[in-house]
Amino acid sequence: MNIYKADLHTHTLFSPCGDLDMTPEYIIELALQRGVDIIGITDHNATRHCRLAEHYSHNRDIFVLCGAEVTTKEEAHVTCYFKNHELLDEFQAYLDEHLPNIPNSPDFFGDQVQIDEEMNIVYEEPRLLTSGLDEPIEKIAAKVKELDGIFIPAHIDKLKNSVISQLGFIPFDLPYDAVELSEKGDKEKMIQQHPYLKDKTFTRSSDAHIPDRVGIAPCYFEIETRSFEEIRMALHQENGRRVLLKV
Repeated sequence: MNIYKADLHTHTLFSPCGDLDMTPEYIIELALQRGVDIIGITDHNATRHCRLAEHYSHNRDIFVLCGAEVTTKEEAHVTCYFKNHELLDEFQAYLDEHLPNIPNSPDFFGDQVQIDEEMNIVYEEPRLLTSGLDEPIEKIAAKVKELDGIFIPAHIDKLKNSVISQLGFIPFDLPYDAVELSEKGDKEKMIQQHPYLKDKTFTRSSDAHIPDRVGIAPCYFEIETRSFEEIRMALHQENGRRVLLKV
């Protein structure tokens, strides 16, 4: 087995709260500089910069895990990941269908722009991406599983926009693959407060919106090689794969 440093939760400039310096190319460069082996691209309710991030990872020693950070109807944040472009596109269509028609105010919330390799703006999302979808968490999880994706409740230790802060607990029948801690989240404290998490896999991520945060709160995957299926096996603690919060 090999140990790979991972940061599964980063935002590009497409997220309204993402710094304009957070281009997919710069995120990949920063991750490589900081020894990150697996980087997750998870813009708010959008997958549109995943392909570009993958482009900049080609022939380089880093794996891009493609997905989105979704805001549920309950205003809880969950990260969702998919193994190929076809499934990403299906999920993007689902996000487009269920994102409310609340206009973005760039001067107040920030720009929501998609760029290409030449740094040209190729799309601007007119709706506010940080809005909650009109779907509850159970339906979003079901859609992710229908598309054979990975579903992780985000920053469960936070007092705002986590599944626990919004619902008081994680529904017992929710098909989640792991739970995510923020930089200072305490696994033992969370298990003490929520004993049903005892046997669950915990990850840790930066939730980076600015360059200085990329890779600042990693976890570590003990897997054979970097791939979607190996990552999923580690999250499920299968075949000797596992996730470590420190090494």
